[in-house]
Amino acid sequence: MPDDPLIRPECGFLAAVEERCGEKVSRCYHCRKCTNGCPVAFAMDVLPNQAMRMIQLGLEDELLRSRTIWVCASCQTCTTRCPNDIDIARVMDCLRQLSQEAGVAPGEPNVARFHRAFLDSIRRHGRVSELEMVAQYKLASMDLFSNAKLGWEMLKRGKLKFLPENVRDRAEIRRMFDKRPKEGR
Repeated sequence: MPDDPLIRPECGFLAAVEERCGEKVSRCYHCRKCTNGCPVAFAMDVLPNQAMRMIQLGLEDELLRSRTIWVCASCQTCTTRCPNDIDIARVMDCLRQLSQEAGVAPGEPNVARFHRAFLDSIRRHGRVSELEMVAQYKLASMDLFSNAKLGWEMLKRGKLKFLPENVRDRAEIRRMFDKRPKEGR
């Protein structure tokens, strides 16, 4: 039937996600404990249990374009509550990586910009240089002055350092970044 409204599962996406993140998403039976405990579910367009179901059904495009994978705070609440020991936060992280590798525009661009600024700072210094990271994020998001007053107060109180502190073996940190799969840049 050409107009068949049924969704027919396509298991390739499920297999790819399970292999990539090492989590058996197929074990999810949709008890909703992950969603009921999620502190940021109110901001998601697809709830965590729905994301697991979308993986099982092979709805790759819809899920990788969702805001949910970018809004997830990786707080581990869902993982802790899962009766099947699925690390749902890890699955969300894998979905973000798959989204970037596929060249899909992030559902929440500023979250992706923040991730990039954070990781670039760690790559350069071995730890986060808050002032540098915030400057990179603010330039990327073009939201230059929304927190200027707070930033000034933090600088006055010595909470932000002008010069970054570096770890001893920054070359080792760079090697770790070189070993990971390349993100869509």
